[in-house]
Amino acid sequence: MALDNLRQFIAAIDAGGDLARVEHTVSVDKEITEIADRCMKSPGGGPALLFTRPTLPGGAPSQLPVAVNLFGSEKRMALALGVACLDDIGARIAELLNLKVPDSLLGKLAMLPRLAEVAKFPPKSVSGRPPCQTMVHKGGEVDLSRLPVPICWPEDGGPYITLGGVITRDPRTGIRNVGMYRVQVLGKDTLAMHWQRHKVGASHWREMAQRAETMPVAIALGGDPASVYAASAPLPPTIDEYLFAGFLRGEPVRLAKAVTSDLEVPAEAEVVIEGFVDPREELVLEGPFGDHTGFYSLADYYPKVHVTAITMREDPLWPHTIVGRPPMEDYYLGHATERIFLPLLKLTLPEIVDLHMPAEGIFHNLVLVSIDKQYPGHAYKVMNGLWGQGLMSLAKVIVVLDKDVNVRDPKEAWWVALNHIDPERDVRFTMGPIDVLDHSSRGFTFGSKMGIDATRKWKEEGFAREWPNKIVMDEATKKRVDAMWKELGID
Repeated sequence: MALDNLRQFIAAIDAGGDLARVEHTVSVDKEITEIADRCMKSPGGGPALLFTRPTLPGGAPSQLPVAVNLFGSEKRMALALGVACLDDIGARIAELLNLKVPDSLLGKLAMLPRLAEVAKFPPKSVSGRPPCQTMVHKGGEVDLSRLPVPICWPEDGGPYITLGGVITRDPRTGIRNVGMYRVQVLGKDTLAMHWQRHKVGASHWREMAQRAETMPVAIALGGDPASVYAASAPLPPTIDEYLFAGFLRGEPVRLAKAVTSDLEVPAEAEVVIEGFVDPREELVLEGPFGDHTGFYSLADYYPKVHVTAITMREDPLWPHTIVGRPPMEDYYLGHATERIFLPLLKLTLPEIVDLHMPAEGIFHNLVLVSIDKQYPGHAYKVMNGLWGQGLMSLAKVIVVLDKDVNVRDPKEAWWVALNHIDPERDVRFTMGPIDVLDHSSRGFTFGSKMGIDATRKWKEEGFAREWPNKIVMDEATKKRVDAMWKELGID
């Protein structure tokens, strides 16, 4: 049974003994960040946190509890997506990709249940008043300062919404996009939307600016956990995130029409902030912001959002995430993407055995990949192929290793790589797009990348020496020692 909303997710986390309720009064002004950061740095990501008595920056009590680190472990990510292991979702995708129509009538009939399963994924519109619109504040009633939007770090430009699904629509195709972007609170009814140039929401905004048309926007806080995750997933612009969430859940996502625009929002959301961007207006200064790189991203100019309505469910919660020096909660969201989308990478690069983006690499800085090497120069084919795959184009360093290396263990991967490489021979540099948040690149969003061939070298690649084997104990000796281990008195 899929989890339908945030409170069901929190209840499931609590039932598993993985939730810490903080009853002490804690300020949303940096105190929540410091507490959550200490938990996130603990082994396994620490517990999920529910602050039941948060206080606003001025000291007044918040009417909404604040939930942090809900997705901050591999166990909780799997719980959010309804699986025992994140690789189970990748296996489902691989099975669908390998779906071949049988020749026999009996074989075709046997496929019908699977086709019916796919048919129920599209989001479903609900009638009547949805839970997310139990309370509606419009016009002069709108006051963002009443919400417990945390100020995360000392140099941040202000309070930031960090775990919202930002909903927009392509003005040409009508296809919806849901992206997870940071949003700065500027005033009681204005926001600054951090749309990076590579993101789909920014593309919609540029198109609306060319048309000189007002652009409706909705920011959904909460909802079913699969939809919250889907907003962070790097989907192609033609794929609706709520359709993908339905696939992950095995059940359709329930949507309702917004109260001040024709956008649809998650019916089970905790809070929905509705508004619009006028492309004819001047951009506003947004930032600085303590980012997932572990450094501040500097202030820059971004679109202003005018808030037209805030809707809530009864007794709403405020979901929040904190980014900063890794590891933090966003690592586990990114790790889910890594496991789920691996089968899609294998469609165009079938030689890939496994892939991992360590926390310290903050997603785009380091990709470790193992391959089934078949010919000379194969590692270079793979690294160039990866740089041509969507947001993988932003990867700063790609290290390619042989199939026997466990790339999910960075210590093993680097041990093998540093033993295998001759730096002058095995390192290649190229130019290309760079992540907006990268402060070291020579130009804004443009710079160099490095590929490292850490595979065993072949004679055809100009390596004439003998390549040594790893040191591995023989199985017979290991079994004999296993049998006597309890008698050795070591443990």
